[in-house]
Amino acid sequence: MAWTWRYIEADGATPPGEDLPAEAFTSRGDAESWLGENWRELTEGGVDRVALMDGDREVYAMALETAE
Repeated sequence: MAWTWRYIEADGATPPGEDLPAEAFTSRGDAESWLGENWRELTEGGVDRVALMDGDREVYAMALETAE
C-alpha cells in the first residue's frame, strides 16, 4: 500500500485538492520527511490538520501549527 496524507480544514472538511500536492510514498518515513519539508505550504493552502494514511487505514492525525 502507498502512504499518503489526507488534508483536513479547521471545520473538518477536505479542502479542494487542485492547489494542494497529491503525493504518494513507499514508506512511512518518506511520508513524514516530506511533511516536515512541506507543512508550511499546506497551512498556507488552508490545511489545518493532516492524517497519515496507509492505504485506506488512518495511522494518525495531527494539527499543523506554527509557533508564534
